[in-house]
Parts: sequence; structure tokens; C-alpha cells
Amino acid sequence: MKRILLILLSASVVISCSGGGGGKGITGNPGIKGELVPRGSSKSFVAERPYGMVPIPGGSFVMGMADQDFASTPEKAMPKTVTVSSFFMDETEVTNAEYRVFINAVRDSIARGLLAEAAGEGGGGEEGGNGGSIADYAYASKKTGDEATPYQKFLESQGGRDGYDESKKLDKKVPLTYNTSAYPDEKYAEVLESMYLPAEKRINNERIIDWSKIKYNYQWEDVASAVKDKDRGTKYLKKESIAVYPDTTVWVKDFNYAYNEPLFDQYFWHNAYKEYPVVGVTWDQARAYCDFKTKIKTDYNNSLKKKKQKAMRFRLPTESEWEYAAKGGIQNATYPWGGPYLQDDRGCYLANFKPKRGTYIEDEKKGTYTYTAPVKKFPKNGYGLYDMAGNVAEWTESPYNNSTYEFSSTLNPYLSNQAYREVKKTVRGGSWKDVGYLLMTGYRDWERKDSARSYIGFRTIQDIPAGAGKFKRTTK
Repeated sequence: MKRILLILLSASVVISCSGGGGGKGITGNPGIKGELVPRGSSKSFVAERPYGMVPIPGGSFVMGMADQDFASTPEKAMPKTVTVSSFFMDETEVTNAEYRVFINAVRDSIARGLLAEAAGEGGGGEEGGNGGSIADYAYASKKTGDEATPYQKFLESQGGRDGYDESKKLDKKVPLTYNTSAYPDEKYAEVLESMYLPAEKRINNERIIDWSKIKYNYQWEDVASAVKDKDRGTKYLKKESIAVYPDTTVWVKDFNYAYNEPLFDQYFWHNAYKEYPVVGVTWDQARAYCDFKTKIKTDYNNSLKKKKQKAMRFRLPTESEWEYAAKGGIQNATYPWGGPYLQDDRGCYLANFKPKRGTYIEDEKKGTYTYTAPVKKFPKNGYGLYDMAGNVAEWTESPYNNSTYEFSSTLNPYLSNQAYREVKKTVRGGSWKDVGYLLMTGYRDWERKDSARSYIGFRTIQDIPAGAGKFKRTTK
């Protein structure tokens, strides 16, 4: 009798702990017909392939200079067999055009915030206003007809929420203009003018944005420290405020005795270079770009009537992920195309690099470039990735240490507890100014995370859940 009573008590505990129901967030009775049956669709999760990215299937490979090491530097790349999980990766390096979308979005967000503060209560601004006056740029909650949800009203009554104030939600439907002849009123002009360099700092009286004011604010959690302390909380949140405009002076600073002024003047903003890889970007700026990319995808998913799964985070690749992807599925690939040669059977170069001493462009027919090249100008590797060797070297998430390979894990190697603390960051791939040896898939290099160079860019990746089914391509 006592045993039967214990079984009944155990069953009641299981039922009471099975908790919330499914469907639209409304709680109800657990299970189906008295059975513990998970609610929701039984369909498997399908990983949605982000636009411009390709899937990299997980696997094992020999990491490091397994083929040849002319410089005899085994401490930099001790061969080691490791395993990496599946992920999506940008098929090209992030281009000037893509990075301009980022900085313009940050600029617009700051402009809208300043205009909303200046608009105050709106004074006649309406939901869906067309920007006819500064009143149209008031916070969405201040406008006529804006119906707040009970939860939003609660947050406002409590003084907002730490890190986000629902009452200060911007109305992004109202168009912005930076054309002075199209400014709607004098107050709008006053606000926008505060974002530009003052007259006394302008060169040739050119009216340009003061990009030092255009900063992207975000926060991330130091999970490694939280796990170490067996704790979670806001004290592990790291808040960042990053000036996002690339350093265009790198074309002059990196080469003291060369005439590179045309690139300093034009490389980032001129449409002739829009499909060229962005350079002059620090490690911190590259990470800010990744966070922005995650945010816009998350915001889009949340805007859908039929909610999607939370977007996986975009990030920089670890150096093991980068090297694995660079090999293109070929074990011990010296270069991304496999073999040890830098030219194909027609004598055309397979990457953009410095072919000989003092020779940056040997022959146009061979496909070389004086500086960087537009993306997709050289053959892709076995995974569909372009320019994994040459053109520009690429930031990775990983810190640089000569003994990294000695103590890092063989499963998804990464030094998470040193990632942001370590000033030196691993850079991979070689660039347009490097000789062929530095383009090898196993070759390692480093740069300080606060440094910007004319030969370093980046590309992003996104994790693929281990239980995901076949990939689904997104539309443009």
C-alpha cells in the first residue's frame, strides 16, 4: 500500500511540473489524453540559409602547417587533428557596399533619436506621417492613435526597462532626408546640422558628417566568466560603444613612401569600389557589424505575424572554423584550391597577391591587381567560398598565442575566456600585398584588435543547430 501511494505521489509531481500549455502563450492542461505528449509541430527544424552565405558541413581535419613550413615556425602552427561543427559562412568578404548599409543605419538611428527628442510631444505629428514637419519624427508612443499593449503600459508606468525604454520607440516609417533643400522646417535643420562637422573644421568647406559621433551601442554577455563563477546576471554584461566608420587613412599610414592618396580619398565611398572588400576596420568594429546583422534579422523575425525561431547569432569565425572552411573539404590543402601551385594550367593566378619582389601586378591577362580586387574575381573553393586566400586578410574571433594549439580543445577549439581580454587577434588568409607563402591555409598571423589596416577585412558566420535538417535558401 505504501509503495502504491509513493507511485501516485510521483505521478502527481510529474503532472504538476509539466507546466505551461502550447499555442499563443495561453496556459492549459498538460499533455494529451492524460499522456505527456510535447505540444507543437513534429516537423524537424530546417536551417534557413542567410542571403550571401553558404553552408559548411561539420567535420574533422588536420589544423596547422601539415604540408610544408618553409619558415620553420612550428610553434605558430603545430599540426593537430580537430573537429568543428556545421555553420554558414559569407561566400565573400564583407564589401564596402555592405558595410555602408551598416554605418548608414547607425547614422539614421542617431538622427531619428535626436529628432524625436527635439519633437517632444509631437504637436500634431501623426502615425505614418510623411516627414512634413519635425513633429512627424516624435516617438511612436507620443503620436495620435498609437495603441500601447498592456505590457507596454506597465513598462512605462515602471519607468521603462533597463537597456530599453518602450516609450522611446522610434517611428522608422517616416522618411529621413539629408538634402538641405528638402528639410521640412528650421528645427529639423538645426537638429541635422548638429551631426555635421562645424564650419571651422571643414576642409574646402565640404559639409560632411562628423563620423566620430556615429557610434553603435550594444551589449553582450561574458558567458565564460559567468560559468566560471557559477552565476548569471547583469554584472556579466559588457557594454560597447563603437565608432563604426572605417579608418580611410590606412592607405597612407600603412605605406609612408607610396602615393596612395587616391585610395584614401575614394576607396570606401566611391561607387567604383562598392564590390571591393571593406578595409580599415578594427576587430571591435567587425564584431559590432556582426551584432547589427543579428539585430536586423531578429527584428524582422519578430515583425512577422507567424513568428519564426529566434535568429542564430552572427559572429566572426574562430581560426579553426576559418581554416577548415578555407580548405574547401580537401584534407591537407596547401591553398583553398587544393594543390601547391599558385597558377592554373593556363598561367592565370588563382588569388590576388604579390607574385614577385616589387611586382604587384604582373600581367592583366593573368588576373592580378595592383591593390585589392572586387570580390568573386577568382575561383571559389570546394565549399563555394571566394578569396579565402589573398585579396584581404581576415579577422577571426580567436586570440593569438604561440602555444594555442597545445592546450586548446580538439572539439571546436576556442579560447573563450581570453577572446576579448587578449589584445592580439589571429588574422588569416594573407592579402594583396603578401607573397604566396602567406596565403597558405595553415599560416597564422596576428594584429592588435584596435588596429585598422589597408589589407585586413572580415567575413561573418552563423552557427547551424546540430539537429537542423536540410538547408533552405532565403530570397534576396
